[in-house]
Amino acid sequence: MSDIYYPHDYLPLPLQSDLSFKPVSPFLRTDLTSGRARQRRLYTSVPTQVAVKWFFKKPGMAQYFEAWFRDRLTDGESWFYMKVKTPLGVELYKCRFTDIYDGPMLLAGKFWQYTATLELWQRPLIPEEWTDFPDYVVNGDIVDLAINREWPKS
Repeated sequence: MSDIYYPHDYLPLPLQSDLSFKPVSPFLRTDLTSGRARQRRLYTSVPTQVAVKWFFKKPGMAQYFEAWFRDRLTDGESWFYMKVKTPLGVELYKCRFTDIYDGPMLLAGKFWQYTATLELWQRPLIPEEWTDFPDYVVNGDIVDLAINREWPKS
C-alpha cells in the first residue's frame, strides 16, 4: 500500500491543544529486593503522543476532513504523513490517530472544531550526530541571525 499524506493543500495544520508531547518511556525499570532498581533500554524508536485540534473555516473543510479520515485512513486505523510543529520547527511526521476525533463542534457560529490525539512514529529529536556540537544546537538562533544578516545577497 502506498503512503498516505494529510491533505495540506485543502486543510489547515492542526494546533497543539495542550502544547505538550508525551513520549512513551524507552526503558524498562525493574525494582530489586535490595531497594535498588535495574533499568535497561528497550528500544530507540519511541512513539510520542500529542493532543491536537483543527479549526475549519468552511463546512466543506469539515466534510472533507471526516471523509478523508473514513476513506483514506480506514476510520483512523492507518498511518499517514503530516506536518506537525515541534521544537524542531514544522516537519513532516509519520502519524496516526489513537482513537476517533472529537467533534465537530460549532464555534462562534461559523468555525468547526475537531480534537484528537495523534501518535507520532518517533520522538521529534535532532539527529544523533548533532549532540557532538551542543554550541550549534543551543545557540543556533544566534548563528542563524548572523548568517542571514551578514551573508551576501547574491
